[in-house]
Amino acid sequence: MNFWDSFWTIFLWFFFVYVFFAFLYALFIVIGDVFRDDTLNGWLKAVWIVLLAFLPFLTLVVYLIARGKGMTQRSRERARQDQESTEAYIRSAAASGPAASSSPSEEIAKAKALLDSGTISAAEFETLKSKVMV
Repeated sequence: MNFWDSFWTIFLWFFFVYVFFAFLYALFIVIGDVFRDDTLNGWLKAVWIVLLAFLPFLTLVVYLIARGKGMTQRSRERARQDQESTEAYIRSAAASGPAASSSPSEEIAKAKALLDSGTISAAEFETLKSKVMV
């Protein structure tokens, strides 16, 4: 076996591994889309899954051709909903955070109570007060 035979053997091996993982990725994307699609009823979802189990390559190609555009739209809609929910969570967390819940005078009063109880030193009280005043 010379160098070029072993080179092409290794090249083909890498190519087939790449194709196999690309196929698995596409398969899992399609399975996720089948379950995410609200327009399909349970029986149609079951039919697609059974076909994917017994004729995976053919079913995958047919699904991508027949429902590929819908996959894109559902993916965009899902990304938009995720973005909106993330932004809503950030807004609510920022609005209910420790700085938003009390005024500077309340924070200074809390720090003064900590100073009076001996929990913090006078220097720590001044540091907290300067942070609140900014």
